[in-house]
Amino acid sequence: MSTVQISASDVNKLRQQTGAGMMDCKKALTETNGDFEAAIDYLRKKGAKVAASRQDRESNEGVVIARTNNDGTRGVLIELNCETDFVAKNAAFIAFANDIANRAVEEKPANIADLTALGVDVDNSRLTIGDAILDQTGKIGERISISKYEVLEGARVVPYIHGNFRLGVLVALNAVAEGVDEAGKDVAMQIAAMNPVAIDKGDVDATTIQRELDIAKEQIRAEGKPEEMVEKISQGKLNKFYKDSTLLNQEFVKDSSKTIAQFLNGVEKGLTVTAFKRVALGS
Repeated sequence: MSTVQISASDVNKLRQQTGAGMMDCKKALTETNGDFEAAIDYLRKKGAKVAASRQDRESNEGVVIARTNNDGTRGVLIELNCETDFVAKNAAFIAFANDIANRAVEEKPANIADLTALGVDVDNSRLTIGDAILDQTGKIGERISISKYEVLEGARVVPYIHGNFRLGVLVALNAVAEGVDEAGKDVAMQIAAMNPVAIDKGDVDATTIQRELDIAKEQIRAEGKPEEMVEKISQGKLNKFYKDSTLLNQEFVKDSSKTIAQFLNGVEKGLTVTAFKRVALGS
């Protein structure tokens, strides 16, 4: 047992440095004989223990962050999860998620494992993102994890966050010109709202096409249509699927007289989408 006297000011100083609770800070200082660096390590280890004890908890709340580099040629989407909506709305938690996204933009990690190995500044200390997540777990008392990390590159990449950080979109366009950023935001909002399965008809995978045809044929037969009409009608339903579910063929939500392809071509001749990413919280 430590014989060092732990003052209230010492406890408060450690609390300010780490964000941990008063009792946790007092215990950490007591166990480490008042050594602040050792006390910080003690709290970090406590965070690891909290994380391990909460592995069976669902962490379906959190935030989605969309960020691009300064020249708008590369973007990232990060989903940082926690257990409760209360924590997800906390400004410090959102700021932590933004710090992670900023590091991802700067360092270009290939995957989540590489991302969590990057360094980040926390309370005047340099930690890996993985250790910083353990620290946050210890402070907050909830399971915290990065569940999604997406990267997109293009001539112009536009980010969009919808619904209080609950959904994020990146859309890549093939040109940089006047009005392209605003158009990109409109298209990103379209993607958020309509959740297309692909950019254009030719981008839909064969499995999805076959599934849509099979469903259509079953529906047609259930309606009592003659077998010789099934193939023709099913192709019509497939075309309707393309119109509803592929981005460039969807009606523009801001002007239903145009498709997305027509809208983009009106902004800049030949302007189109080359790729997109959409991350919805908990999906």
